[in-house]
Amino acid sequence: MTTPQTPLAPQPLAEQCAQTMWEDDAATQKLGMEIVSVSPGAATLTMRVTRDMVNGHNTCHGGYLFTLADSCFAFACNTYNQRTVAQHCNITFIAPAFADDFLTATGKEVSRQGRSGIYDVEITNQDGAPVAYFRGLSRTIKGALLED
Repeated sequence: MTTPQTPLAPQPLAEQCAQTMWEDDAATQKLGMEIVSVSPGAATLTMRVTRDMVNGHNTCHGGYLFTLADSCFAFACNTYNQRTVAQHCNITFIAPAFADDFLTATGKEVSRQGRSGIYDVEITNQDGAPVAYFRGLSRTIKGALLED
């Protein structure tokens, strides 16, 4: 007789999903992002703006801000052990970030119904001032992050 596996509680499940995704996420790692926390439907990531991320206006290139927000969104919406991808995203830049700024992206689930989700991410600088607001619409696809 085999013993059925006990399903993980929501918090350990979210943490294991994040660990599994992190192991294969070369882009997020290469940009120096770090996962501060993850919980069901939420994540917080940080990133220091390096000199290589600065554009011709001497500010952080918007693509790096988008990537930070998108990574935060990905970790937040993949906390339920269902492979989930971005369906649509937009970002509004509020204030510039500069070389050596320490940015924090905080993402939270707004809605999750069926295969669709809505997630908001706020990026702030080291002073807590808002830098950008991002909204991501997610879509679950086939497969799980964790094997049974």
